[in-house]
Amino acid sequence: MSDRFDGPAPLPGGVGVSRLRVYDTVAPDGLVGGTPHVHLCCTEGYVVTDGEGAVQTLTTSGFRETPLRPGVVVWFEPGTVHRLVNTGGLSIVVLMQNSGLPEAGDAVLTFPPGVLADPGAYAAAVALPDGGAPGADVRAAYRRRDLAVTGFQALRSGGPAALAAFHAAAVALRQPLLARWRQRWEAGAGRAAASTDSQLDALERGDPRHLAEAGVYAVDEPVERGRLGMCGLLDTYPAAV
Repeated sequence: MSDRFDGPAPLPGGVGVSRLRVYDTVAPDGLVGGTPHVHLCCTEGYVVTDGEGAVQTLTTSGFRETPLRPGVVVWFEPGTVHRLVNTGGLSIVVLMQNSGLPEAGDAVLTFPPGVLADPGAYAAAVALPDGGAPGADVRAAYRRRDLAVTGFQALRSGGPAALAAFHAAAVALRQPLLARWRQRWEAGAGRAAASTDSQLDALERGDPRHLAEAGVYAVDEPVERGRLGMCGLLDTYPAAV
């Protein structure tokens, strides 16, 4: 393997990674933590590094609360409504499918139905000053979290019909973005899968040439620290696609 640093090339499998410090203020239901939301085509995973808390999830199988403590790894598939609860210094490494798409568009917050049905109202409710860049007013993130928690409470009490209606509204809301998402997938996870397919073909032929093209890549520190995310403050790393 060479020692050149040309990078970064995409992370393994075209995933994205960030560090998350979960919000530590109280939501309308009395719990401390982040914003409930869903992803439509991405699996997301958590590796807990510090503190304690839980992730609340809602699927067609019902509501569940999974405890979080250092060393725990949790992941969930598209369609899982999820919300982080922080009971003390909860910090997480987040693994995101499709080159970090969950933080780049593939998320719908659990706002009340009237907001979800109106793209303009949704855009206004989800917006953050300066796009949530480090140093932006965190109170805007708390406001949208609180509105989403209100909707999440209604989803929990509404049963399967309420969740199905939310899923349908989320899909309708994100339809205009799907072509862009597909481009991201093709350049990231799709390209990574195709590369492995080619490498397997080469190995079956006894052809080692791709092994001579190996590179080593490193990122010394996050490209941003403290970006306002859905569930807390994000330290972000580049997603190479």
